[in-house]
Amino acid sequence: MKNTQQVPFHQYIISIVCVAFLVGGGSYIYFDHQYKKQLANNPAQSGDLRKVDNLYNEIVTNYVGKIDEKKLIDGALKGMTEALDDPYSSYLNEPEADELDQSLAGSFEGIGATMTMTNELPSVAQAPIEGSPAAKAGMKTGDTILKVDEEETEGKTLSQVVSKIRGKKGTEVRLTIARGDETFELKLTRDTIPIETVKGELDKSDSTIGSIKIISFGENTYNELKKTIKTLRKAGAKSFVIDLRQNPGGLLDQVEQMASMFLEDGKTIIKFEDKNGNTSEDTASSNLDGGFKVTEPTVVLVDEGSASASEIFAAALKESGNKKIIGTKTFGKGTVQTVKNLSDKSEIKLTVLKWLTPNGKWIHEKGLEPSIKADYPDYAYLSPISRDKTFKQGDSSPVVKNINALLHALDYEVDGNSSDFSEQTKTAVSALQTGSNLPITGEVDNDTATQIESEVGKKIKENDQAYDVALKELQKK
Repeated sequence: MKNTQQVPFHQYIISIVCVAFLVGGGSYIYFDHQYKKQLANNPAQSGDLRKVDNLYNEIVTNYVGKIDEKKLIDGALKGMTEALDDPYSSYLNEPEADELDQSLAGSFEGIGATMTMTNELPSVAQAPIEGSPAAKAGMKTGDTILKVDEEETEGKTLSQVVSKIRGKKGTEVRLTIARGDETFELKLTRDTIPIETVKGELDKSDSTIGSIKIISFGENTYNELKKTIKTLRKAGAKSFVIDLRQNPGGLLDQVEQMASMFLEDGKTIIKFEDKNGNTSEDTASSNLDGGFKVTEPTVVLVDEGSASASEIFAAALKESGNKKIIGTKTFGKGTVQTVKNLSDKSEIKLTVLKWLTPNGKWIHEKGLEPSIKADYPDYAYLSPISRDKTFKQGDSSPVVKNINALLHALDYEVDGNSSDFSEQTKTAVSALQTGSNLPITGEVDNDTATQIESEVGKKIKENDQAYDVALKELQKK
């Protein structure tokens, strides 16, 4: 459905939050929204439910093996949501629900990647959280997890895989990843994943421009953005770049408050459509933004990792605020989920609405087109280096081809299309190790691979074409 190669390499090298993170969910937008209308409720007929009850009683009464009744019920509930064939709807048992609640409000320990099941195998659902172990290791949307610490994931539930990947800060986990035709291994050190969602600074080349990165839309993102804008204004900012690249989404109430800040009261932020085709809309107002308005010139950066709440924000500013959206086409998630507590502390995350742009467009699986297209250089889409072995002269493989391509991007004299670890490759690696105070072996081990990726990430950041276009747009005003 998505081209998983179209995700900038640097987002993973230099760098919602949610425990779908390793709890089960998939691409998400966790919306906690009070709907103005009661959605239709069509309970199953008593005969249908009796069939489920009869099966349960048959198993409990006659099955010869050991029975965990709670597991039976959890399995039935998970089966119902999985039968919807909707990656955004899922049943969360008590531990999973607790982790989800924590992830929206605080911090937690893990690798920082949202996961879902694809073709009965766990895969990365959306861009890893910026700065997380998964991001630093170069994991991307669509990566399939084949093994965790040499243990096959095939045949296991998502929860079982998640429990293996999550762990205490400072401990290591080895993942075998499939990406397209390539298979490689990554070694990650688990860490605390902070949920600070907004970062701002004055642009280094133009101190009148405030550069604001929004990582996700959590419980405090509106307040964080408001505080950041106030700080940047005091420092001299007269215009703003809002960077939503690789932002996988978050809470609806937060994105509505934030979009309202940039729009005139009465302008449409978002429209909704329920299962019966009934529509409604939410508009900008002081009730949402508290009367805090941003009237300075503003542009928004997006890419294919910008999903759900990010797309709502960008579409609102583009269509109702006449703001320029710069970058590449967004992810394309046009549905709304609500999280409802069940009686036993478990939760159901269920798709309940479509959301539409102010102009009434449904961008689901299509994405939002930018006003101005601007992308990274080709080398931004190269893969991270596999960590399954040390690579040296004489080796030949797709991984070596990737190493050569990365070294070529750093302007070393190597054939970027060659799959051979040649004398040229060894010379380039030795030169890089010399300049980085690494042991000069001419071989690519874990430390050298990390250094290569870090330098490529820095070069991509220095050649951030979308950001450069954004600066030029603001400097015209």
